[in-house]
Amino acid sequence: MSGKPIVPLIQYEDASEAVRAVYDDIMATRRVDWINNFWKVLAHDPALLKRTWESVREVMAPGALDALTKELIYIAVSATNGCEYCTYSHTAAARGKGMSEGQLMELLAVVGMANETESPCQRPAPAGRCAVRADSLRRIGLFMTVRRHILCTAQ
Repeated sequence: MSGKPIVPLIQYEDASEAVRAVYDDIMATRRVDWINNFWKVLAHDPALLKRTWESVREVMAPGALDALTKELIYIAVSATNGCEYCTYSHTAAARGKGMSEGQLMELLAVVGMANETESPCQRPAPAGRCAVRADSLRRIGLFMTVRRHILCTAQ
């Protein structure tokens, strides 16, 4: 999460009426008084912003899975994909929904183990074992870096 965004962020006061309507819905739905940078970048294309928000709102709405479980899944996928911004954003959201530090550490342990034991599988080896790919080892290293950072910033 370093460096400047590649496009300027569309702040609320500079946004069009269509973008403000989406921002207002995001803030009301999430019960916050600010918009994170992800949405401010998407606001360059108001139709994309609206479509993305509507999809996120629908998927993250109450259903068979509770809100915290959905955020935990989002953390797992974000950490695996190496998206630092999304990992932090959804970790904050999960904390707001009651996630404990113990739950976060256990989640990250499961994510790390899954990435260690499953993503290296390119194809079955003769003995039914997986061949290890270099990119999977890089992902494991990234995961451990994110985990250490979350541990350090939680204190």
